[in-house]
Amino acid sequence: MTLLYFSAAKGPDECTLAVAKAVTQFLQEASALSLVSEILEKVPGNKSGTYHSVLISIEGELKEQLIARWQGTLQWVCQSPYRPKHKRKNWFIGITSIAKPLAISDSAIQFTTTKSSGAGGQHVNKTESAVRATHLATGLVVKVQSERSQHANKRLAKLLLEHKLSEYNTNQKQQHKTTLHQYHQSIPRGDSGLVFYGETFCERKI
Repeated sequence: MTLLYFSAAKGPDECTLAVAKAVTQFLQEASALSLVSEILEKVPGNKSGTYHSVLISIEGELKEQLIARWQGTLQWVCQSPYRPKHKRKNWFIGITSIAKPLAISDSAIQFTTTKSSGAGGQHVNKTESAVRATHLATGLVVKVQSERSQHANKRLAKLLLEHKLSEYNTNQKQQHKTTLHQYHQSIPRGDSGLVFYGETFCERKI
């Protein structure tokens, strides 16, 4: 399994919209290649339906092919939907793969299960498939209910907890910044790997 991180860095609202559009396009391409992808974490933007960042897990035979296509700087060429008179039409986001953090022993995690809830708090199934994972030593907690089975949710919860613990340990050691934070601060604009155009987010291959 590989983690892929989509980030608007310090870009304006248009960049957070580009992240949302890019994630949608990426998930469609992953599905077309019969890859298994999952949104593990997302940080909402200021505007509805936008994201400052999204963390996705991906696995499958052709995952490296898709990651190679997407990794790097993505450029979105479009008139701002939020500022019609704004002259800028080029918006940039960054996409990077992240090494899987060190594994945590199951004995170091407390797993509890609950019923998955949908919109308005309604239960979406009768079984306790949602999983809450707590790292006993630090108190870090994650909850996953995106999968239908308890086993799948437990696996994703453990992966996300490992990722959070890696960030936590880095901060505790007072190192400069985590890999994600470093990447989230600056997106190189000079060498765009993918370019999409317009509000429909269409790719034009030259």
